This record gives sequence, C-alpha cells and structure tokens, in this order.
Amino acid sequence: MITASIVTYNDHFLDIEAILRSIIASPISKLWIIDHSDEVTTLREELQQYMFRDEEFCAHLKRGFQIEYLHEVNTGYGRGNNRAMKLAIAEGSTYHLVVNPDVWFSSNVIPTIWKFMEEHDDVGQIMPKVLFLDGSIQPLVKMLPTPLDMFCRMFVPERFFRNRNKRYELAHSKYTHIMNAPCLSGCFMFLRTEVLLDVGFFDERYFMYAEDFDLTRRIHRKYKTLFLPQVSVYHKFSRGSHRSLRLFFAHTISMIKYFNKFGWFIDKERLKFNKQILNEIKRLTAE
Repeated sequence: MITASIVTYNDHFLDIEAILRSIIASPISKLWIIDHSDEVTTLREELQQYMFRDEEFCAHLKRGFQIEYLHEVNTGYGRGNNRAMKLAIAEGSTYHLVVNPDVWFSSNVIPTIWKFMEEHDDVGQIMPKVLFLDGSIQPLVKMLPTPLDMFCRMFVPERFFRNRNKRYELAHSKYTHIMNAPCLSGCFMFLRTEVLLDVGFFDERYFMYAEDFDLTRRIHRKYKTLFLPQVSVYHKFSRGSHRSLRLFFAHTISMIKYFNKFGWFIDKERLKFNKQILNEIKRLTAE
C-alpha cells in the first residue's frame, strides 16, 4: 500500500490540482491533505466539488482511492506530515510519499520508484530528478551543509562562492547517475514506512525548513537515501525565504537548530558522509 501527504497553507484548489491529478494517475491508495491555513479558505469546498464532479476522480474513487482533508492549527510542516504518516502506518501503508503542493509528475514515476524499492530492501528513501518548469535540473541532491555553505547561500551573492556552491550541490555529477546522497530535498520524499518506525519521523522542533535535511541524514545512517534520475518530476520552486522576510527568519532559525543538533564546526558524521558521496561520484564519473 502506497500513501501520500500534502501540507498546504492558504492554497486553493487550482494551486494543488496538478499534484492531485498526478496522484490519482498513480498507484497511491490514499492521500492526506493537511491544511495549515490560518484563515478560512474555500479549499475544502473546492475539493468536494472536484471529488463529485470530475469524471476521472470519480472513477478513481470507485477503484478504492481515498482522500482525507484535515484542517489544523499551523504547528509546522514536519508535524503536519508526521500526523499523516502515523495515520498511514496505522492503516497498513508500506510506502509513503511526502510531496509539496507545487510538484507534479507523470504516471510512470511512482511505479518506477515503487519497483526499485521493492527490488532493493536496503533503500529507505528515494528522490527522483527534479526539474524547473523549463526542463532544466534543480540541484536538490547535496552534500551535508556546513555553516559556511548555508551562510553563503543565504547572505552572499552567488557569484562570490559559485565554485563552492557547485561542489555542495554535487554539480560535477551531472545528475546522471543513481547516487546514495546524505541530503535530499523534501519536495518529493518517497519513504519506506518501516524505516520511519526505525529512525523516527520529522523532528518537530523545526517549524519549516531543514526538517528534510535532518530526516534524510538520520535515514542515511542505516539505509540508502537515493537520487534516482531515471524518472523526473516538475517543481515550481518559489524559494520563498528569498522573497519573504518572515520565511527568511524561519529558514535561519531552522538552520541554527540544525547545527545546534548535529554540530557547527565539529561534525565527524558530516565529514564521513560527504567524503563518501564525493568518492562515489568520482567512481561513477570515471566509469
């Protein structure tokens, strides 16, 4: 059984229609929509209209698909997805997809990832290739960040640290190989649920940002966390923390919590994992 969750914030149906259509075209049995809107929206009503009027969706419901809408106080992105994942596991889910509302994909993506996970039981998490709207690759598979990496990305114009940033984003890999990377984006996280029971869920001390770095890192300790370029998804990628002062502060606070947890300048695990992925890329690109 494959399940999925989307955390929304002040979204309307048109904001999530593309991801909904992607999900109903996939072998996903149930979707939780966790609505963290702090104001009254029409999303619930719009969803109900869609569920009863859209022929494709009605046909999918008859095949057994379920969708559950939950509105709750905004206590953070990780906490919202944790609620959905715990409900999914209680209902017997084997795999769970955490996905952003601004992502969409073709019908072959989930079956391909599912098949790969079934054939490789040492894999705990997969992220496919993620594309901008123009088809170019989003560099969302990375090394574990250092404080300097994050300081430069948040405060320094890119032209002053371009080479360092390319190394951090593993750009020399060309994103053409399967890679066991320690840091994957939270925009699309295909997770084995028994792994979540083993290593834990999202750390709810992060309100938003860095919770994906944290979870992938903890999974990577015991399982493979793979970038799988054989399939791709589209991501609108708004980079909200670069446009909103409120989100910028939220991002900054989360990164402080991340480095307080794992270490600022002394982090042996970071050194180990980053060395491993750099060596892996060196081997792959030499073949």
